[in-house]
Amino acid sequence: MKTDINESLKVLAPVGSLRVAIAVGSAVSAVWTTRDAETGEPRGPTVDLARLIAARIGAPLTLVEYPSSGAIIAAASTGAWDVSFTPVDAERKQVVDFGPNYFLGESTYMVPAGSSIRGIEDVDREGVRVYGVENTATIRSARKSLTNTTAVGLSNLEDALERFRNGEVDALALGKESLQSLLSQFPGARMLDGHFHATGTAVAVPKGHTKALEVFSSIIEELKSDGIIRKIFNAHGMEAATVAPVGSRS
Repeated sequence: MKTDINESLKVLAPVGSLRVAIAVGSAVSAVWTTRDAETGEPRGPTVDLARLIAARIGAPLTLVEYPSSGAIIAAASTGAWDVSFTPVDAERKQVVDFGPNYFLGESTYMVPAGSSIRGIEDVDREGVRVYGVENTATIRSARKSLTNTTAVGLSNLEDALERFRNGEVDALALGKESLQSLLSQFPGARMLDGHFHATGTAVAVPKGHTKALEVFSSIIEELKSDGIIRKIFNAHGMEAATVAPVGSRS
């Protein structure tokens, strides 16, 4: 291991195992994981990152599951997890401390088959039913960008997808990688070009866990520079995903 980790496991993994918070849903992205059809276990880039980090610090791994990145952030002050990976925004910086980005992403909308919506600007019309996942950077940015309609946030991705499937949603706000992984489930649905939100996704720790963040940040930078994060994205069908440059912060 390249990184000289001098921190005690008590600082990095205070309960003995490294508790990594992950978002489990129906899409695969730099944030979202899905469940393996055979084992039922979560699978996705953040699970791979969690395993690598736990191995590097020499601690057993415990995955702590949440229905969204917003739910992860909401639990940051409870002591339920030690490290996670979420999109960065100003609201979240009040609750957690972020390290370097490992992914640079954009959010847009998915519209159903036959929709008259052709571009992002068409979403901002009176009566357009916009949905997303509550307490996420994406839904907050969608709301800021909309002046003629509003974006409704649901507690988890499955609820939003069910409404989309039932014809109750005109535009679903989500990250591009997530939408790309979902399109095949909705014949005729389209992902709109462009974006209304762009930010980094970064390693995060509960507020004030400075020493732990230094160690986790160093590992993430090494995984980027060694090309390992690129390989992780590719292994999950995310060849078009942008790995953040070394030193990138949001």
